[in-house]
Amino acid sequence: MTYSRFFGVAVAVVFFAAAAFSAQAGELVTYKIVDETIPQSLTGKAGDPVKGRKTAINRKKGNCLGCHVMPIPEQADHGEVGPPLNGVGSRLGAAEMRLRIVNSKMINPDTIMPAFYHIDGFHRVQEKWKGKTIISAQDVEDIIAYLVTLKGK
Repeated sequence: MTYSRFFGVAVAVVFFAAAAFSAQAGELVTYKIVDETIPQSLTGKAGDPVKGRKTAINRKKGNCLGCHVMPIPEQADHGEVGPPLNGVGSRLGAAEMRLRIVNSKMINPDTIMPAFYHIDGFHRVQEKWKGKTIISAQDVEDIIAYLVTLKGK
């Protein structure tokens, strides 16, 4: 490996490590919205679908079941306010899902879906949540990794 290639790889590793640390420390990772998507991973690394499933059904984190029917047979109560997530991996790509999870109001300002990775523009925020996201950048990527596995109708 040449010095310049090594240096480029080292800079990329430091950048993504800093981005992950910033998200955990309470600072948002910078992302770019392109045509109703966020094309780049928030963390620079792949999500874990097993962790994503756990986060999606965790009532204190993702709580997707609060509004969506999902292929989660061990949970009895599924919401019906949002569209079913069965087969979502066949309908949406990861970049489309990322924007919907980060801040779905960018697509539909009237949606009741929470902005899970956003901190600005809210009213009457409980003190303990001011300046904090509902889930971390890695949680977003883990949930996406799970949702893209949900193929079919």
